Amino acid sequence: MTSMDWEPVQGDPASRLLTAGDKHQHRDKRVWMDGWMIILPIFDSLFSVYFQKVPQYTLIIQATDMEGNPTYGLSNTATTVIRITDVNDNPPEFTTDFFGEVHENRVNVIVANLTVTDKDQPHTPAWRTVYRIIAGDPAGHFSIPTDPTTNEGLITVVKLVDFELTRSYMLTVEAENEIPLARGIHIPRQSTATVSVRILDINESPEFSPNPKTIKLEEGLPAGSLLTTFTAQDPDRFMRQTIRYSKIYDPASWLDIDPVYGRISTIAILDRESPFVKNNLYNVTFTASDNGIPPATGTGTLQIHLLDINDNAPNVFPPEVEMCEKPDPNSLNITANDPDLTPNAGPFAFELASRPSDVRRNWTLSRLNGESAQLHLRIGSLASGIYELPVVITDSGNLPMSNTSFLRVKVCPCDRHGDCVDMEKMIAAGLGTGAIISILICIIILLVLVLLFVMWMKRRDKERQAKQLLIDPEDDVRDNILKYDEEGGGEEDQDYDLSQLQQPDSLEPECVKVGIRRLDERPLHHDHQYPLRSAAPQPGDIGDFIHEVRRLVQSL
Repeated sequence: MTSMDWEPVQGDPASRLLTAGDKHQHRDKRVWMDGWMIILPIFDSLFSVYFQKVPQYTLIIQATDMEGNPTYGLSNTATTVIRITDVNDNPPEFTTDFFGEVHENRVNVIVANLTVTDKDQPHTPAWRTVYRIIAGDPAGHFSIPTDPTTNEGLITVVKLVDFELTRSYMLTVEAENEIPLARGIHIPRQSTATVSVRILDINESPEFSPNPKTIKLEEGLPAGSLLTTFTAQDPDRFMRQTIRYSKIYDPASWLDIDPVYGRISTIAILDRESPFVKNNLYNVTFTASDNGIPPATGTGTLQIHLLDINDNAPNVFPPEVEMCEKPDPNSLNITANDPDLTPNAGPFAFELASRPSDVRRNWTLSRLNGESAQLHLRIGSLASGIYELPVVITDSGNLPMSNTSFLRVKVCPCDRHGDCVDMEKMIAAGLGTGAIISILICIIILLVLVLLFVMWMKRRDKERQAKQLLIDPEDDVRDNILKYDEEGGGEEDQDYDLSQLQQPDSLEPECVKVGIRRLDERPLHHDHQYPLRSAAPQPGDIGDFIHEVRRLVQSL
């Protein structure tokens, strides 16, 4: 077996690490296999120091036989690439302490960003940092998630903080990697930091206590009754503020609140049977507002549990029933409806009113139980129509209440199955058969009168057309009235010849004054565009005409 030695070639980056002494110090690293020596140049204490600077080494190794005799020995070289694998040998370290501030009553708010330095390879488990609070937050108001990109710790508020309880927090934060440190590496003091968090005060809303507030009252309280006092407290103990109260929801408009002292009183009668009361509860919402900057408002709900009293009389139910003209069976079942609760409702007492007298003569009423009764028809049949039966019902409340309600019985002809037929035609608008017949007769009479009036008007028009005035149309003075669209002369027109307004056609041409004719005057010439009418009659002719007309009128 040939003896070989090894040494690095001069100029290799690793040659500065191996000296003459190294040759003998690391001789135990040589391993003989089949006459060849394999060099294992992995020194933990050497390369772990330089990983962050040189992650990879390339070595050229020369092997010489004859124990390295440069004269007689033969040599050869080989290239060795050594890649350094990182281990978690650098813990994360804080470079400074941190400070942050946040307003009270805020959640999911980032207070401060924590930064660390870690010399390990980025974005590896040996580099990624996990932050946790080890002191200063016993109630768990804060958490520190890690930003996966920057490796920063984000101090976040996860539970409401109250300025009035704690004005600041002093948190102690520890940083460590996702994987443990390498064997022999200890966590240094720089892996912990202090974070100061200051809480900022804001104007908080007044708070009602308790909310909701429940009170029990009897219904029927009159207006002006004092119910309770519903006040709120301002959480801002270090601010001197004034609180004012108001009402924002009162569906029945029953209550009012004093704006200064919060005293609640009634402005209407409380009624448990109101549609605004659900399950005997009536809810009213009030607000309390302070005078801070900006103002803050809180709400509170007052629940009124109303206790029942006997304030409603019972009524017959159903209010309307149907019955055949010849009923079989001749009885109807009815019950009572009372909005009050037991014991202010049933059992009920039923009876027919004494008036009108034919009610008890034709009907009887017998009690079946405390809730219902049966109505019987004494006679064999009834005429079709609507009958109203007065029924007196009394409840069992303390100080019982009675009420006379009217049961409407619709009597109608029935088919063989006992069902009413043609009800709408016979009892339309709630009227009986006799009333409907009377209305139809009146309508027929009215139509006949209208027809006679039209015929009389037509006959009168024909008579007027047949009677003509016994007078020649040419003698009608009304046809001789001419319209000139002008007025008579005034004081400034004294020379105007008024005779032209009387009979302009009868004037002689030489009588017309020359030079006084107006431009808008009707021209006086005999070339008419339409036939001329005769001159107007004399006053005597008009009188004869009037006498003739009177004679004709008298003869009619």
